[in-house]
Formats: sequence, structure tokens, C-alpha cells
Amino acid sequence: MREVIRLIDYVKGKLESIDTQYVVVDHHGLGYQLFCPNPYIYQHELHKDIQIFTHHYVREDQIRLFGFPTRKDRALFEKLLNVSGIGPKGALAICASGQPEHVVAAIEQEDEALLTRFPGVGKKTARQIILDLKGKLTDFAGDEIPSAEPTLFSPYVESQTDALDEAFEALRALGYVEKELKKVRPKLEEEKLEIDGYIKKALQLLLKR
Repeated sequence: MREVIRLIDYVKGKLESIDTQYVVVDHHGLGYQLFCPNPYIYQHELHKDIQIFTHHYVREDQIRLFGFPTRKDRALFEKLLNVSGIGPKGALAICASGQPEHVVAAIEQEDEALLTRFPGVGKKTARQIILDLKGKLTDFAGDEIPSAEPTLFSPYVESQTDALDEAFEALRALGYVEKELKKVRPKLEEEKLEIDGYIKKALQLLLKR
């Protein structure tokens, strides 16, 4: 396979801030804005040194750095970007599920129903994902994926309601609409989780519809 030449392979530095769509990492006084599938997976690393693997996305109307916790997360994002009809926002939404093995299984099993549950993925795009990627994701098969169990609530934000509201803002940024979010909110209100935990739990519920 042809080697990928990267301008920036990763960014290592102090995590300065977390937003619903991105994190900012300070590397020797230069702040890198990195758009992530779920920025809140880094919430316990705030003001600590971290390393994030990057994809440099360049188009006429957009230049962005996307960030991922592992090289394999980045590789899945890049494979999705190569599918006709999938842009960065759609690829991020799929990667945000935190369960790449389920995405790979859906592609290999031609499960269009699961794929269409992601924002912006209709039947045509789901079929295109399967046509383009089936049989090409063997590197991801059988991997041990870190547990996606929600994180219990701690005083990271002012209250449980604040954490849930922040999580919903992040889900909206991924493309989930109010109608979908309202259906899962009552279930989430029964939980006491951190922002990252709410996002993971919400995605589990959204993908089980």
C-alpha cells in the first residue's frame, strides 16, 4: 500500500480547552485547534500533556486539522472520507460512536439499517459505504476496542444538567436533530454521568433505534 505522507502526523502538548466540536492543544505557545469525533473523551486530560493523531483536511473553502486518540481511529476516518457522499462531518459522526468494530461489522454484513442511523447517511450513501469499503477494513476486524461504558459523574461541570446540555450540544454538532435527541433525553436524565458518558450513552441509544 502506498505510504501516506503527512505534513503533521500528531500534535503533542498541553490540552488548553475543550469545546463541543474541538480541543485546543498548546505546543510551545502555538495553539492547535483539532476537531474531534468526541472532544470530551479528553476531559480528564485538561491542562495535561497529551498526544493526538491528526488528519490535515484541505479544500478550497476549508482547512482543518482533525484529531484522533489512535492511528487506527484516524485510519477509519480517512477510509470513510474516501467514500463518495461522505464528508468530514459525516465521517466524524460515524467515528464518534466509539465502537468502530460495530461500524466495520455493519459494512461487512451489508447492514444498511444500522448505517442509516448516522446523521447524513441515507440509503444511497449507506450502499456506497458498503460498496467502497466491504472487504477493505480487515485491519480493524477483531481489534479489542476500549470499553465504551459511560463515565460516572464528577464535578467536571457545575451540575448534572450542565453535563447533559453540553453533551447534547456536541451531538447537535455531529448532525443529530432535535427530534432524535428528545427521544433519548428522558433515558439519559435517569443517569448521573459526565459529558463524555452522556455522549456515549446517547449514541448507544440512537444507534439502537
